Amino acid sequence: MVFFVAVGTLCAICGALAFLLTLADRYLNDYGLCTISINAGERVFTTTGGDSLLTSLSQEQIFIPSACGGRGSCGLCKLKVLGGGGPLLPTETPHLEADEIKDRMRLSCQVKVREDMAIEIPEALFSVREFRACVTELTPLTHDIQLVRMELIDPETIDFTPGAYVQLQAPEYPDSPESVYRAYSVASDPRDTRHLDLIIRRVPGGICTTWVFDHLTVGQRVTFNGPHGDFEMSDTESEMIFIAGGSGMAPFLSMLLDMVQTQTTRPARYFFGAVNRRDMFYLDEMKEFEAKIPDFKFIPALSNPEEAEGWDGETGLVTDVVKAHYRDCSDKEAYLCGSPGMIDACVKVLTGLGMPEENIFFDKF
Repeated sequence: MVFFVAVGTLCAICGALAFLLTLADRYLNDYGLCTISINAGERVFTTTGGDSLLTSLSQEQIFIPSACGGRGSCGLCKLKVLGGGGPLLPTETPHLEADEIKDRMRLSCQVKVREDMAIEIPEALFSVREFRACVTELTPLTHDIQLVRMELIDPETIDFTPGAYVQLQAPEYPDSPESVYRAYSVASDPRDTRHLDLIIRRVPGGICTTWVFDHLTVGQRVTFNGPHGDFEMSDTESEMIFIAGGSGMAPFLSMLLDMVQTQTTRPARYFFGAVNRRDMFYLDEMKEFEAKIPDFKFIPALSNPEEAEGWDGETGLVTDVVKAHYRDCSDKEAYLCGSPGMIDACVKVLTGLGMPEENIFFDKF
């Protein structure tokens, strides 16, 4: 017990020191005005030094994809830094391949703007827009998952591909002195360009999810940017294996709504994992999809069902359920949405069943 207390105390001290160092860097060091040149001078702006490159770009309405809110855990905010930016940090190397490092790729959330910089970003990111919308519905789906439905105000419409995500802004509130962005997959029908649905799970201590669950109200106006991402269905006839859990339902709900409209005959199996019955949702909606999509099957699984729940479906880890349903996946494709650990476990199982890695597409959060 003493050991755990000591470790906990040490972690708290380290966390406090890191926080104080961040504050010191921001408020005690004056980096002055820094100029950032994008794509060989195609766009140039001046900013006050001290913030991350990701933050500095977002302040200029240039929205770089980031699924982790700038914490350095998703690796999505890569861009090329040709000048300035300082040395590569240990927090960046786990997300960069050797050829990317050689090509001067960096994580923009980890790079601090302390001097003039020259960077390169994909032209497509200049078309990412900021949207304002009104919350029209907040519906609990489980004890810790909520549907957030919004009607767009400015611009009034959005075009996206099923599987895309947006970055929702949580404004300042009593427990959060700064606004932050967090990435959430779109759960709505791409043909309904006036509305946007998000499925959000409460993360204990999470800045944005605390705001969504404890402060956000129907009628409130919100801001988000997007669409982002390239997690989308391929244009083939291969059988699709969807695997998700929790709020990972979102992109597949959008895909299924699209599949109904396109009247696809492509085979699809959706494995959805949860701990127990209270973590499961949209079961009736999945039955409707099974009736509307010719070769679609939904396979829910509980890893730890309670006897009183009377669950008669699949049990065990979702990866084990997948293994029980397939012997050979060499001619199939997989689409995964979940935590890094869940996705890594799924990739291991699928490749073990013969699926080529290039046939596995995923969205980590």
